[in-house]
Amino acid sequence: MWCAIRTYAEHAKELDNPVQAQPIFFTKPMNCLFDGHHLPSHQVIEYHHEIELVVRLNQMGRPDAITVGIDFTDRNAQSKLRASQFPWARGKSFMNSAMIGSWVVWDSDVETLNQMNQLRLELHVNGELRQAAWTHEMSIPIVQQLEDLCRWAPIQEGDMVFTGTPSGVGQLQPNDEVQATLKGANGEILSQFSFTYG
Repeated sequence: MWCAIRTYAEHAKELDNPVQAQPIFFTKPMNCLFDGHHLPSHQVIEYHHEIELVVRLNQMGRPDAITVGIDFTDRNAQSKLRASQFPWARGKSFMNSAMIGSWVVWDSDVETLNQMNQLRLELHVNGELRQAAWTHEMSIPIVQQLEDLCRWAPIQEGDMVFTGTPSGVGQLQPNDEVQATLKGANGEILSQFSFTYG
């Protein structure tokens, strides 16, 4: 799993990070994925949700499917490691630190790639809308992310690209009910999943 950071300017600002002009990625092992409906609580101080559009790549490094995903962050661990200028894998790549919905087949021609800019992400916690954005609001477009990644990364078929999160990230509390949704340009639900935390 390749994960882009600071691709929404407003999210970068809410965490007091500079807005990037070029893509920056970190990685998560595939076994970080959680597949279930009752996510175990973690012994961390600040367990944050970050909804994202996730793109699956084929053997040529081109998109063949999309879905909605959540990149979970141990914000306390990440902040401490960043302050010491250490890599922050512990804050991002721990057990059950990612979830995804069902895949939607997506052609990789230029026209349909551009249509990725017309999708909408929504994350609700206990019925309250916490995160919402259109993919065209990205300061680093999806096509730019994929082109940059494929120039240097050892991409293989089935790799996933988490394309960045909009503003509104926040801490989850025990018994929170979470729903993540990916919508099309006309408001139709393309992919969705829900879970209880803790």
